[in-house]
Amino acid sequence: MKPVESVKGDFVFVDELASGIRWDAKYATWDNFTGKPVDGYLANRVVGTRALCAALARAREKAEAWGFGLLLWDGYRPQHAVDCFLRWSRQPEDGRTKSRHYPHIGRAEMFEKGYVAARSGHSRGSTVDLTLYDLASGELVPMGGDHDLMDAVSHHGAQGITPAEARNRQHLRSLMETCGFSAYEREWWHYTLDGEPYPDTYFDFPIT
Repeated sequence: MKPVESVKGDFVFVDELASGIRWDAKYATWDNFTGKPVDGYLANRVVGTRALCAALARAREKAEAWGFGLLLWDGYRPQHAVDCFLRWSRQPEDGRTKSRHYPHIGRAEMFEKGYVAARSGHSRGSTVDLTLYDLASGELVPMGGDHDLMDAVSHHGAQGITPAEARNRQHLRSLMETCGFSAYEREWWHYTLDGEPYPDTYFDFPIT
């Protein structure tokens, strides 16, 4: 793993380089599938590489032309946050977040089914979780499921969502792919920058 000093100038708060993008860093809050703030998220900010920010700025401009804004839930994720997910998955089920985030699977199955990874693309700094909101109302557009709903309904092309929700997912995908991102088929909210600058490095500095 590269030392923080060698790359810290290339990792920035997204809102400082891509202004006008909203964020709600879920893993810095109690509102996530673990039910509490996650190790490594010491501030409710979203961090990413400069390349990620440049691409997100382009996506924001295109989204605005369609009447949408961007809301980010996660960007860079420290490796010890991922390790925290692993430890949590091995703990006894308490049911606090199950109905909302993983209603049809067990904790350990999150990894087996590809919803959470022991080596996450987020830790490379150029992957983002996000959604759209309506610029006129400020309300999130309906997507047929919330962030980190670990279920087949979250897959691209999922059955059981409305035509409007399917269109909104397609709007987001078209927008992100046009701006140089690749989708993840199991999570409609998850996109990785093509040609990411650190494709083989998993960083572990905290978000402060």
